[in-house]
Amino acid sequence: MDEQTRVELAEPRIEKGHFQLIAGFGGRFNQQTVKDIPALWEKFAPHCGSVPGQKGDETYGVGFNFDGQGGFDYLAGVAISKLDDLPDTFRWVEIQPQQYAVFEHKGPLSQLPQVFQYIHGTWLPQSGYQHSSGPEFERYSADFNPQRNTGTIEIWLPVTV
Repeated sequence: MDEQTRVELAEPRIEKGHFQLIAGFGGRFNQQTVKDIPALWEKFAPHCGSVPGQKGDETYGVGFNFDGQGGFDYLAGVAISKLDDLPDTFRWVEIQPQQYAVFEHKGPLSQLPQVFQYIHGTWLPQSGYQHSSGPEFERYSADFNPQRNTGTIEIWLPVTV
């Protein structure tokens, strides 16, 4: 396997997630249109730091409403404290408290498809855990910079025993 496709992930930590509201821009995607997600991030990026009620500097990519056929909703956003002042141009999603397997990825953003393939195709079937309902999400550290491949991406996969 070449450097571009090799993915190395440490064993995930198992963590109880907490309630979060994530707001940003979103759309419906499938295996053919998933390549359009970076354009969604480009559209959202100018709003980082100025979303009403924003909490922290981390950003989130949230996948939800999976249809079992490869279709899902995806939201590029930030954590917010309330919905009151959120403009109508923004979408939002609730993340409920539940158990997650949390994977840390420090490689390039371009490797995310291989990371998700490893998590769902290799780790999950061998882990003793089941994929649980609810959103799965990427949490990008405040110092994340996709151009310089700096910072950390955590992938939060909802699981149950």
